[in-house]
Amino acid sequence: MNVFDKITDLEKVVSYSKHDRLVQGIIHSINDKVLTPGDTLPSVNVMIRELGFSRETIMKGYRELVGRGIIEAKNRLGYFVSGNSTGQTLKVALVMYNLDTFEEQFYRNFRQTLGPSVTLQLYFHHGNIEVFETVLQSIRGQFGMYVIAPIPHPKSKELLETLPRNKFLMFDRYEPIDGEFSHITQEFEKSSYRMFTELADDIRKFDEFIFYHSPDSLDPKEIARAFRKFIKTHQINGRIEKEFVAGTVEKNKAYFTLDNFAMWEILKECKAKHFKPGKDVGILSHNDEPAKEFVGITTYSADFAAMGRLAAQAILDREPVQMTIPTTLARRASL
Repeated sequence: MNVFDKITDLEKVVSYSKHDRLVQGIIHSINDKVLTPGDTLPSVNVMIRELGFSRETIMKGYRELVGRGIIEAKNRLGYFVSGNSTGQTLKVALVMYNLDTFEEQFYRNFRQTLGPSVTLQLYFHHGNIEVFETVLQSIRGQFGMYVIAPIPHPKSKELLETLPRNKFLMFDRYEPIDGEFSHITQEFEKSSYRMFTELADDIRKFDEFIFYHSPDSLDPKEIARAFRKFIKTHQINGRIEKEFVAGTVEKNKAYFTLDNFAMWEILKECKAKHFKPGKDVGILSHNDEPAKEFVGITTYSADFAAMGRLAAQAILDREPVQMTIPTTLARRASL
């Protein structure tokens, strides 16, 4: 018996549509060892000729099997049996910047909420558009869901629009693309200005407010705009420096950075010079995490743990979602 026989044999199941017969027939073929991992499935044209099904029915069935992780599509080579686990319900690709501490909070909560029945494959683009393009090309057509942290780059829109909207969820940053799509992201400009304003009285205790931000970095430029607006509107003595330079920490200055390495260097220099954070110098950081809470760093941040849980739940519910995660302030001893 071949795969066509397995599909045709399901005609006796009167409740099955042609789509159901195609999908279940291929699953039965795998379970009964008619098809084994690595085998090539009949092409769409061959399926049409042998079964008399429409192209749309064949393509819809193959897409469902790809989404469930039962088969995989290889560019120009066709469809292949990916494994013996025909009970798998969903195969998810997660594309992240890297696994920094706050992003790990997203990942852990995302993975836990998805549960053991979902296959999750993790990829990193490290903010490199060439790597991003290569990753998207390699995973396209292989997964039932694509969960992606985009890069702020002119080419991102073109790359993301090659993904089916009903299988795509954007997280972390929001990058506009055409059409309706799911996203659970954070907002930078208005929230940063609001956080600075809440901290204005604390910042005024210092002679100068210094923000380390390189225009060539991937740090959100919206935060730099919010910083400039804040120091102008509130008449704060402040400036933006491209990078932290060792040996430049001074008393009566408040420092703000998105770079964890720079933050730890500032703290080390404070210790060496016997400066007390919150009294002799001020320190503000973006993106909260347990280590910053432990040492008492004032932060403002989106809740990445909640972002991970909400993204996973939206996938499990198979429901579209458009959500901006609130930004919250954690006041601690450093400012």
